[in-house]
Amino acid sequence: MSIKVKGFLKDVGGASRVTEARRSAVANASAVPDPKDKIREIADLLHPESMQLRVTEIRQTSPYSKTFRFESEDGHIPVFQCGQYVSFRLAIGGSLLSRPYTISSAPFEARGERPFFEITVRRNRPYFVPDWLFENVKVGDVLEGALPFGTFYWEPLRDSRDIVALAGGVGITPFYSMAKEIAFGKMKGCRLTILYGSVKQDDIVLKNELEAIEAACPDVKVVHVLSDEPGWTGEKGFISREIIEKYSAPDCTYMFCGPYPMFTFVQKAMDEMGVTGRRFRHDAVNNPADVTMLPGYPKGRETEMHTITVVRGIHEDVIEASGRESVAVALERAAIKIDTHCRNGECGFCRSQLISGEVFVSPVGDGRRLMDKEMGWFHPCSAWPLSDLKIRIPIM
Repeated sequence: MSIKVKGFLKDVGGASRVTEARRSAVANASAVPDPKDKIREIADLLHPESMQLRVTEIRQTSPYSKTFRFESEDGHIPVFQCGQYVSFRLAIGGSLLSRPYTISSAPFEARGERPFFEITVRRNRPYFVPDWLFENVKVGDVLEGALPFGTFYWEPLRDSRDIVALAGGVGITPFYSMAKEIAFGKMKGCRLTILYGSVKQDDIVLKNELEAIEAACPDVKVVHVLSDEPGWTGEKGFISREIIEKYSAPDCTYMFCGPYPMFTFVQKAMDEMGVTGRRFRHDAVNNPADVTMLPGYPKGRETEMHTITVVRGIHEDVIEASGRESVAVALERAAIKIDTHCRNGECGFCRSQLISGEVFVSPVGDGRRLMDKEMGWFHPCSAWPLSDLKIRIPIM
């Protein structure tokens, strides 16, 4: 590759020539505005804000989990990476809900003659939507959603090609996607070891599918760690520092996806092992169903009831809220639209202003900038009322 040097003054003066050309173009432009933005149009086609997603297949992937396959009504599935998620917008009863689900299929399956993506959902009584999906959604139904979202994915410029995945429960989904992509040859040179924590063998989500990939691909290894399975001859107990070190390669990248209690355990192990932030990456950790489990929450306040005055432009609504539910859940229950995606405070889509009152903000994944904290902005999906509130939310 050669670089043509025009001369010191011409090269250094390049910026001023560009500025002059821009001024000339503005001066000679039409007085009639042209609202078209070709880049925006292309971006909207590739990643539409809202999609109609038809369920084309439902299959059981454990006694307590199901995998739902979706195809877009217009045939287009946006490009995504292993670990990203889809956000569904659901009208259930009198409530308007949005919920994120990690895509469990591989990116290569969203290309080809009949592109699709899948999510894998486990029954979970403390959380309403998974059970609703189990009991109400059938093949042929159309749901509204959008994808992809999230930054939890392997990046070759940042991460090692030796990946140790730490998974719990349905947190296996991003790593199942990754295992399929590696087996298909799309993450060349990567070696994936999955340490998968479950209670019993019946709790293992996608067990048969994982075994099939492991048997076919030498770069994928799955180690099951069971906490309560009599007679189990493999790794037992919880995913401890000793088990992690046993299966780790030098300078590997650790990636975690699982429930909040497991995250606190794994985070402690990472700290004890001296693993830097560059080498430990985790998904947006779901806040627990019981807010009192979060560090710093003033216990006893969860039983209180409060009112929230919700301001949207010049319109105001007053709703009731329990101390046990996040502000976003209270809004959704009252059928007030709030655009949430990650449900953890990291993505910033539901950013709202606290005009008056007091909220408890989850310390897990608090994605606010310092100025937001000082100016009273917060994320309703990861904040709980501690008093009557007055808030201003985006108009949808």
